[in-house]
This record gives sequence, C-alpha cells and structure tokens, in this order.
Amino acid sequence: MDNRLVADRLEAFAALLELADANPYTVRAYRRAAETIRSAALPVADLVRSGRVRELRGIGPGIEARLRELVETGTIAELEELERTVSPELAAFGRLLGIGAERAVAIGRALGIRTAEELRAAAAEGRLLEVPGIGPKTEVRIRSALERPAAEPARPVLLHRARALVEGIAAQLDGVAAGDPRRWKDACTWLAVAAREGDLAGLREIVAVIGPNVGVTLEGIPVELHLAPPETFGTALVRATGSPEFVAALEPLPDAPDEEGVFAALGLPFVPPELREGEPPRSVPSLVEVAQIRGDLHVHTTWSDGKATVLAMGEAARARGYEYLAICDHTPNVTVVPGLDADALRRQAEEIAAANEVLAPFRILRGAECDIRRDGALDLPDDVLAELEWVQLSLHAGQRAERRELTARVVDAMRHPAVRCLSHPKGRLIGHRPENALDLEHVFEVALETGVALEVNGLPNRLDLSGEHVREALAAGVRIVCSTDAHSVGGLGNMPFSVHTARRGGATAGDVLNTRGLGAIPV
Repeated sequence: MDNRLVADRLEAFAALLELADANPYTVRAYRRAAETIRSAALPVADLVRSGRVRELRGIGPGIEARLRELVETGTIAELEELERTVSPELAAFGRLLGIGAERAVAIGRALGIRTAEELRAAAAEGRLLEVPGIGPKTEVRIRSALERPAAEPARPVLLHRARALVEGIAAQLDGVAAGDPRRWKDACTWLAVAAREGDLAGLREIVAVIGPNVGVTLEGIPVELHLAPPETFGTALVRATGSPEFVAALEPLPDAPDEEGVFAALGLPFVPPELREGEPPRSVPSLVEVAQIRGDLHVHTTWSDGKATVLAMGEAARARGYEYLAICDHTPNVTVVPGLDADALRRQAEEIAAANEVLAPFRILRGAECDIRRDGALDLPDDVLAELEWVQLSLHAGQRAERRELTARVVDAMRHPAVRCLSHPKGRLIGHRPENALDLEHVFEVALETGVALEVNGLPNRLDLSGEHVREALAAGVRIVCSTDAHSVGGLGNMPFSVHTARRGGATAGDVLNTRGLGAIPV
C-alpha cells in the first residue's frame, strides 16, 4: 500500500466526516495527515508496522489507529460505514456543480436518492421543491447547474494534487497522465488520462461516472479518459495533453502510435509537453532536466520553521545525488515563524561544520533567507552577511505595496554585495494571493548589474517565478535558480515542480545556476 493510496483514503475519510458534521478540528487533522503522508520520504505502511508512524508531524494516537487498521485490513471500517450513510457520489456531484456537497447530500436524504442520475431525474420531475429550504429561486439555480456541462472543477487544482490524481488513475489503467498536469500548469482545470483500454468505473479515486469517459472524485474534480488503440495512441495523447490552442494549430493530426511519430509526420521537432501552450514554438531548446540539478540552494531546518535537523537535511540531499545544499533559515523580521539573529546564525554555523565533517565531500553551505525590512534594509548586520556563503533575499511583509515603493525596496536590497538570489520574486500564493506589483523589468536590469539570480520556488502553492516570468527573465539574460524551499526531508522532493516550471519558460541547463558544480557557484 503506497503513500498515495493511504493519503487518498485519509482524504476521503476527512471529506465524509465533514459531511457527517464531525468535529472540524478532527476533519482538519485528517486532511493535514493526508498531506504529510503524501509527501513523506519513507513508505508510511512500513512506519505503521514498525510503530514509528507517530514520528511524522501531525500523526497522533487516533490517526495512528486508523492507519494501522488501513494497513492491516486494507480499509477503515468507519469510512465504509460513512460511505453507506453519506452518498459520496452526491457529495462529489454537488461540489462539481458548485451547489456544495452538504446541499447535495441533504437533497439526497430528503428525497431518498443516492446517485447523480437520481438527482437529475428528481430535478426533472419537479421534486426539488419537496426539500426543506429549497424554494422556486433555489430550484431554478440548481436545475441550471444540472444543465451545465461539467467540464471543469469548481476551482483550479494545484499542480501537485492534480498530478498525483491523474498519475494514480493512469497507473491503474496502464495509461499516461495528460491534460494540464502533463504540461505542468501551476493551477489545473483540465485533468485527463490517455489509455489504450479500460474505464473509470470502480477506480479508487472515482466515486461517480457522470458522462462518457468522465469520472468525478469525492472532491468534485472531473477527470476525462481518452481511449485509443495502440496504432493511434500517440495521436490521442497529443490531443489529451493539449493545450487546445496548441493542438488546433497542428490539426489535422496524423495517426501514429507515439507522440514522436505525430511530430515527425508533421515535419516538426518533438515539442515537450511544457512548451505546448499556444502556437507551436519555431525551435525547441534542450530543456533542463531534474537529473542535471547538482544542489538545492534554499531549504529550512528546525532552527527556523523546518521539521528536520541540519544533518538530516544534508543526508537526505546527499541521498538524492546532490553535491551541496544551502541552509537558508528565516531571519527575525518574519515574525510569524522563528527567525535567526546574528548569534543564532553563528551557533548554527557550528552545527553545519559538524555535519560537513560527517557528510564530506558533500557540502552544506551557511546561508539565510534574509528578509527585506519595511525601510528597505536587510534583516541582518553586514558582518554576519559577509560570513554567509549563500544569501537568499526575501520580501514577506508589504506584498501589497504599490509598484514604485515595492520595486525600490527590492532592487536596493539586491545591490547589497552579500546577496546571491532573490526568493519567490512575485510573492504569489496560487489561488490565495495574487502576484505583487514588483516591476520585473527593472529587477532584471539590477540582476544583470549585480549578478543576483532569481529563484524558481518549487513549493507547489508558489511556483514563483512562473513559467511566463522565467521566459522573460531568460530573454533579459538573467540567471535562475531551481530550489525547493523545503521545510522537511520530504519537501526536497518538490524539485521537479521547480524544474518543470523553469522548463515551461524554456530554460536549459545553462540557464540554471545550480546545474553547476559547487566551484562554479558564486559563494
């Protein structure tokens, strides 16, 4: 039982507990546990069997008991009971339609129905008015929702969740994850899988099939299945990957068993999925690969808000084949988490030196994610900054400042001689906070002047710089760094999200600073 399956089961349990009016703290605890398990570096089933699963953050005795039951029996008895009493199909359908899981389940209970088709039939028969709380206006709104083609989720799905979902389905069908996730789009509205045979009914992620080869998850996320025989599978995969604009520009597509055959028949070079947005590119660069990354230059430890020690992060990075790792814990200006002042950074230096003796020739760099204060000053004294080997410059407070003020603060800080990289420059949190007003064109000019690189942050809710901004940075001649901003050993696994975001901007290995050996890094 792999971590993805365990996490899926816990997420389903949390969703049904919520519909059954369970304690909201319990629901949140199960959701946090699912996210922890999904990113765990070790097989959680093994940790359960060895009695070590509570070493994971957020796993207490109650959740441990559920996990043990799941690992030993393959199911959770209470989850099965909830699935009998609370219709997962109606909950999923309600989320998909935008009327809400709770309302859909309440309608089902009032009318004695459990499926999406029964809900459609009840609406057509005028029975929605029999449900307490539904009047003529609400009935019209629900019937209108039922008549809309449900092609997209109610809200975009973050890339890491979307890829996990479609990859899990693809694995069961011996197919290929497609749609927005295959193009590594940061927020996905079109999720698809291409396969040679099979169907969505009965798959563990799918609770309802709502149309020809369209299934929906408990979270209300629709997934399309594109079927094609072996001789035309490549053609089907190109179409299932998109983007629609890219495919339309290539039509009519020739039949071929693989994608390489499709592009060859069109007389075009193979275009990686990350570059399939809009018109086909005139030339295709040799894009950077995850395997070419030689070190991670932005991670956190227990000295700040990380979950692992300096040594544990170093060991995990070395195990990934890296040559170096930069510890960049926060500075005091980030008041919502612990920050390191001059004294703490010097004490941390002793721990880093001890870890380097153990890990040599692997190298841990002394660094900091140094905040820019509201007055534009850096959050550490110059003598400490001069001691550090890698300084990430960050702006956390004041993201809503107007363009001129924000840009002036950032570029003035970039001119400090200790600064090596600007972290998550646009400050976005996908789906929660829009990009700040930073003038990137001016930032690029100063980056060229100072040699400061710009980060492509691999946290799935950041992915900042975005692919579009990476393209702009590269066109200006600016170097980029692919990093994870990992706050745990598992977080080191976010490097593919950074690299593939850089690939969406057309980045080659030569454009990415940390594809170089340590001797070529400006420490």
